[in-house]
Amino acid sequence: MTWSEMQPLLEQASWETLIMVGWSTVIAVVLGLPLGVLLVLTERGGLLQNVLLGKVIGQIVNIGRSMPFIILMVALMSFTRWVTGTTIGSEAAIVPLAIGGIPFFARLVETAVREVDGGLVEAVQSMGGNTWTIVRKVLVPEALPSLIASTTTTVIALIGYSAMAGTVGGGGLGDLAVRYGYQRFEPGFMWITVALLAVAISLIQFAGDHTARTLHRRGGRGAVAPRLRLLKAKEPAAADVSKVA
Repeated sequence: MTWSEMQPLLEQASWETLIMVGWSTVIAVVLGLPLGVLLVLTERGGLLQNVLLGKVIGQIVNIGRSMPFIILMVALMSFTRWVTGTTIGSEAAIVPLAIGGIPFFARLVETAVREVDGGLVEAVQSMGGNTWTIVRKVLVPEALPSLIASTTTTVIALIGYSAMAGTVGGGGLGDLAVRYGYQRFEPGFMWITVALLAVAISLIQFAGDHTARTLHRRGGRGAVAPRLRLLKAKEPAAADVSKVA
């Protein structure tokens, strides 16, 4: 197969992969972020302590993460057909990709939020802040560099999932590699798709790492946290002065 024959196929497949990964990432982030925060809030000693609810959510997330993606795609075929009207193509692949990405991202969010300084939470509580204020003003802004890194990891994982989706007619570069590289014995075509996926992953990883490092050097996005740190630093000094007096 010549390059002039490969080029339109590669362009179409790359666009399909971009659509699949893009939409599934948006859905995974929008639904996985509150789910991950809820895992932290409902744990023992959390702001919304509810051990039973936390365990139920945790088990659901664990089941979603432990299921191999190929099996997940097959198990969700009826649901995918109900949502999209088909089980073949890039649009249909978005459904299992998103559902597989939600628990994956939720666990990464949970880890990122746990790293936030508990003293900042206590400071906001002492100032009368409610749970929503703490989440919006402290937990998410302070964890933002880690959340960006988590999003990068999720995107890369979804690219790998999208390639696997191609083996069962999901479209994209994975489907192209199987149909032309494997079934039609075009190894050159397969290596080109591998190279495109490798380049895409490298660029995404670079962009994500650069953004996370930039935010980390700036101390996160929130303007409240630095002021709370200053407040915490002043409180012991004020207490010492009162003792001397």
